[in-house]
Amino acid sequence: MKASPENQRALIEIAELDRRLEQAERARTQPAQGARINELAGVRKEQLAELTSLTGVLDDAQAELGRLESDVALAVQRRDRDGERLTATADSKQAQALENEISSLGRRISMLEDAQLEVMGRVEEAQAAVDAQQALIDVTQAEGAELTRAAKAAMAAAATEGEQLARDRAALAGTVAADLLAEFERRSARGGIGVGLLRRGVCEGCRMVLSGIDLTEIRKAAPDDVVSCPECGAILVRTEESGL
Repeated sequence: MKASPENQRALIEIAELDRRLEQAERARTQPAQGARINELAGVRKEQLAELTSLTGVLDDAQAELGRLESDVALAVQRRDRDGERLTATADSKQAQALENEISSLGRRISMLEDAQLEVMGRVEEAQAAVDAQQALIDVTQAEGAELTRAAKAAMAAAATEGEQLARDRAALAGTVAADLLAEFERRSARGGIGVGLLRRGVCEGCRMVLSGIDLTEIRKAAPDDVVSCPECGAILVRTEESGL
C-alpha cells in the first residue's frame, strides 16, 4: 500500500484522538466517584436497616409507656372516685371497704409510676439511639449527594470533551486517504494497535526494539510505502527520529 508520509503521520494524531476518546467515554460512563457512591449506597442500606431496628425498639418502649400512663390514669380516677364515695358514705362497712380499696389503689399507682419512670428512661435511651443513627445516615447521604453532584458534572464535562474530540477526529480523518484510514481502523479493531511511531529503532506502538535485520528492510522502503511493525503489526510511521 502506498500513502503519503503526511497521511501516515496523521494516523498518529488520529490514534491519539482515539485514545482520548476512549478516556472520555470511560469518564462519561464510569466516573471516578462511582465506586465510593456505590459503597455509600451499601453503607446507607445497612444504616437504614439498623434505624428500622432501633425505631422498633423505640416504638415498643413508647407503646409500653402509653399503656402504663393509661393504667395510672385509670387507677387515679378510680381512687378519686372511691375517695368521693368514702366522703359521702355513712356506712362503716362500706367505708372500711373503700378505705382498703383506696389503699390498694395507692400501692398500685405507686408501682405503676415506678414502672413508668423505668420505661421513660428506656424511651429516652431508645430515642437517643435513633437520633444518633439518623445523624449517621445524614452524614452518609450528604457525602453521597456531594459525590453524585461531582460525578454528574464530570460526566457532563467528559461528554462535551468527547463530542469535541469526535469532531476533531472526523476533520482530521477527512484529510487521510480512505484506503489508508480503513487499513488503520482494521488493524486497530483487530489488535488494538493500529499505528506506531518508529523512534530510534523502537516501535512506540508496542514498545519493542526492532532487530537490525528488520530495520534494514524498513530502510529499503520508499517514503510513501506503508510498512508494518514486525512485532505488533501496526502501521509503522517513519520520521527523521526513526534512526534509519
